[in-house]
Amino acid sequence: MKYNWQQKDWSHFQYETEDVEDLLYDFAKRTGRISGVLDGFSESEQTEAMINLMVSEAIKTSEIEGEYLSRKDVMSSIRRNFGLNPELPASKDKRVEGITDLMLAIRKHFTTPLTEKMLFDWHTMLMKGSKGIEIGQWRSHEEPKQIVSGAIGREIVHFQAPPSNTVPSEMNGYITWFNQSRDLIHKPIIRSAIAHLYFESIHPFEDGNGRIGRAIAEKALSQSIDRPVLFSLSKSIESNKNNYYTALKAAQRSNEITEWIKYFVETVLDAQIDAEKEIEFTLKKTKFFDQHKNELNERQQKVVRRMLEEGYQGFEGGMNARKYISITSTSKATATRDLQELVQKGIFESIGGGRSARYNLLV
Repeated sequence: MKYNWQQKDWSHFQYETEDVEDLLYDFAKRTGRISGVLDGFSESEQTEAMINLMVSEAIKTSEIEGEYLSRKDVMSSIRRNFGLNPELPASKDKRVEGITDLMLAIRKHFTTPLTEKMLFDWHTMLMKGSKGIEIGQWRSHEEPKQIVSGAIGREIVHFQAPPSNTVPSEMNGYITWFNQSRDLIHKPIIRSAIAHLYFESIHPFEDGNGRIGRAIAEKALSQSIDRPVLFSLSKSIESNKNNYYTALKAAQRSNEITEWIKYFVETVLDAQIDAEKEIEFTLKKTKFFDQHKNELNERQQKVVRRMLEEGYQGFEGGMNARKYISITSTSKATATRDLQELVQKGIFESIGGGRSARYNLLV
């Protein structure tokens, strides 16, 4: 079977939206509701909500590609670049600096038309510290660009991209389509879905195509709703990335992409619902500290803040004495006393007893 780019109707994508009209309406309604909630936030609360969602996006877009970044480093990098904590040191992990630079660039310049230079700049940011690959330019190697899995000698080819010598012309067409489609496709998720699929099918870079393709999808959505999106698309994709790869693989075998549109719309809506919970949690966090800030010593504040960083889904496994000691560098006796105080004050709830005791935060 031929791939989509090998077919006569390549880049003339056909699709039906009948089955997703209700979801598209739900997206529009939720977008309005989120804007309304944020309007009621203070500037610092809005910034905090934005940062938490950016951290999720930076971490999850990397995890999809098998790269696991330190949440603490990503958070510090974003806060430093926002100018909130300029005293924080730069991460020694170049991947962290690269992905956070990209996250900020997407949001800062979302209204700007897409250009070749912009994509090269994004790639240069993303590939900080990478060696042995072409950076900030289209791929140029003569061998086929294939997406494969499986052991050496038994590889399964999932997709083969257009030859490198056709990439400049393919990307000229893509960039023109992206900028013109802003006025032609009035349903935000539809344009974003096509923008991502179209880019991934060209696969113009030697590495980093998935992360940049998701950044482009976010740019398309931001342009369509006229503000930076407030959810993590990659978090929703990563939660079941097998579905993502299956949907993408199927879509790259035909230019009739109704099933891909359906998958993408559902994924964006999942991301939006998740973001609503994160935004609500941001407000709860603010109220929590207003209520308890004078009851916590420095160690307790550090632990509580670390737990709250994990968002509405909670701190995995709960807190225990061993984790408390690791976070605060204190003694076991002090950790035990601090934890008991937090329970007595109604800030923690205790689960289990003895050495297996753990604690959840009551937010």
